This record gives sequence, C-alpha cells and structure tokens, in this order.
Amino acid sequence: MNDKYKLLVFDWDGTLIDSIEQIVFSLQSASKSVCGDTISEQAARSVIGLGLREAIETLHPAIQPTLIEKIAAAYKQHYLYENPVQPKLFNGVTDMLDELIEYGFKLAIATGKSRAGLDRSLKEYALEHYFVTTRCAGENPSKPNPEMLVGIISDLHSTAEQTLMIGDSEHDLKMANNARVDAIAVTDDKQQAITLMQHQPLMCLDKITDLSHFLFHNNATLSLTINT
Repeated sequence: MNDKYKLLVFDWDGTLIDSIEQIVFSLQSASKSVCGDTISEQAARSVIGLGLREAIETLHPAIQPTLIEKIAAAYKQHYLYENPVQPKLFNGVTDMLDELIEYGFKLAIATGKSRAGLDRSLKEYALEHYFVTTRCAGENPSKPNPEMLVGIISDLHSTAEQTLMIGDSEHDLKMANNARVDAIAVTDDKQQAITLMQHQPLMCLDKITDLSHFLFHNNATLSLTINT
C-alpha cells in the first residue's frame, strides 16, 4: 500500500482520455488549410501536451505571428466541429478515480489544454468532482516549465515529495523533473516507452488503470528497483 504519495497530478489528453488522433487530425488540418503545410503524424504527436500556441510555434518555427492565431482558430474549428475522430475515456478510468478517491488521494490535472477545453471535457464526461484543482495552458507557462505543477502543489498545501505526476508525453515528464516531482509514464507503444524512460520516471505503465496496482501493491518495491 502506498505510504508516500498523497497528491496525484494527471495530464489529460492521452493519459485519461484517448484524444490523440483527434488532436493530430486537427493540427494537420489547420496547418494545411491556413498555410498549406503538411505536418506528419509523428510531428503532430510530438507537440501534444504543449499549449496550443507553443505547439504551433514548434511545428512552424519560421511562421509569421499573424498566422499563429489563424492556425489556432482553424485548429479549434477542426477539433470541435469538423473532426471525424471522437475522443473517449480510456477503459476503467472512472472506476480507477473512484478507487483513488476512496483511498484518500487528492487528484489534480495539469494540462496543455485551454481552460475552456478542459472544463468542457470534464463536464461532458462528468468528472469535475474528482479533481480538487486543475491548471491549464494560458494560465501558466507551457510544459515543461514547472510552474503549473508547482502551483498545484502550493494550492493544495502539499510537497514535491508527496506528489506524483502521471503523463504520456516527454513534456509531462520534463515538467515533473523540473519541479523535482516523481513521475509515472503511460503508453502502450514500446518505442514511445523507450523514449519516455529516458526522462527517468519511476516506471512506464501500459495502461492508466495499472496505476492502482502500482500505488496499492508494488509502490515501494518498484520505486527502489527503478532507481537503483
């Protein structure tokens, strides 16, 4: 049983909700429609977790500032209204959150999503009541800047040592490292797992619901094994 972590901070897209294909499609479509650029799936995936503006600037390093807002607007249009792919919660997420709450964990979200986008998603999936606080892009510097995570810890009167960050991207893990917070990576992609492990998470889970087993059964053993 976990006797160390009290605060669990989750990324949103790709961690609790399967929305990666929707985001990739929207980034590719917006870039194509506004400036005629073809963005690869790999490139689009690599910026997920950043704030939208930072993602656009990364994909288009030489872009004129006036086009950034146009691509952002096109992205939102494709994401909300013109997307053939619909996101869904990963299997077992609600049951896992219920279990974590029952055992007394405080839950929070740190995401590159906009405030409007996160609030809309939490309401759509009826998850608002699980999270005591949330931080979004636009309210803080984009990941991997640690301010988002440090702010959550401060808001909840916790400590870095009592906090665990859970995410599916390098940006999540870099943010955790910058905040001196332990992290868990989540991906079912073996190649991506190798990349994520380079940022020294405690471990990489195949699926988010394996987090319960880590916390309740193998926490001390796994942490010791990974770090030695």
